[in-house]
Amino acid sequence: MLKILIAEPTHAIFLKKMENAGFFCDQQTDISFDGLKHIIPEYDGLVIRSKFKINSEFIDLAVRLKFIARAGSGMENINVSYAESKNITCINSPEGNRDSLGEHTIGMLLCLFHRINSANAEVKKGIWNRKTNVGIELQGKTVGILGYGNMGSAFAKRLLGFDVNVIAFDKYKKKYSDQFVKEVDSETLFYQTDILSIHVPLTDETDCLINNEFIQKFKKEIFIVNTARGKIVNTDDLVKNLISGKVRGAALDVLEYENHSFENGFKEKTPALSYLFNAENVILTPHIAGSSDASYRKIAEVMANKIIEKYPAL
Repeated sequence: MLKILIAEPTHAIFLKKMENAGFFCDQQTDISFDGLKHIIPEYDGLVIRSKFKINSEFIDLAVRLKFIARAGSGMENINVSYAESKNITCINSPEGNRDSLGEHTIGMLLCLFHRINSANAEVKKGIWNRKTNVGIELQGKTVGILGYGNMGSAFAKRLLGFDVNVIAFDKYKKKYSDQFVKEVDSETLFYQTDILSIHVPLTDETDCLINNEFIQKFKKEIFIVNTARGKIVNTDDLVKNLISGKVRGAALDVLEYENHSFENGFKEKTPALSYLFNAENVILTPHIAGSSDASYRKIAEVMANKIIEKYPAL
């Protein structure tokens, strides 16, 4: 029987499914990282979200560990390559929160284009100003999706019906054109895009990928939507291009200066961050695109199913 440590909160369905499949689960969701390091040699499986950074030092202590499961999509808080070199399987569950993220991305884009947030705030203050809250239509625009995995494809599906041209560039995927999206190369992405939506994971390659040099490659003035990871976008360069008008507006669910756990606000506040807080053409939400009542359960179900499929006889 595999012994699993659930070190961060997850939906109760995970525990139910795992125990029904014959696994022993120990929930210690208030444990500190030092406490986790002390007891990890006793466990065959570890379940986390974003609180802990699983580095090589930690992995060396996990002498029994067969898998690390992250309740969510991104894996940047786990040294995956080192874990795999120790025959530890790394599991995530992007299928669980892709629907929520797709909907949230649409919502942010509509709020940005139709000035819904500012109009709402004004009306609640008794200000009835129709002229300054005139919107921009999505219809006829080209939406360029950077990265076409679970999240990018979920967003593309929800654009169906808006009468937009949807294109996608993914460096690591081919032959994914369908009724929702047309696969293009990077040059076409830069040439055609009106709205850039970012759906790549955070890696060494994508850290600050969206910088001034990248933005200047676009032929048109663009809107930028980021529901992936904050550090993919260089905030200083984004602000520079918002000021110049090269970037007409931005919708950001994630920010470069978030704490790594995504729970406690910002590591630091900078002039560029302050600019985003005060810009009328910027929409911000607190890293919640993949969060919903449904996704919380689906993430747990997907994660449990993957573990049970991997270790069916244990």
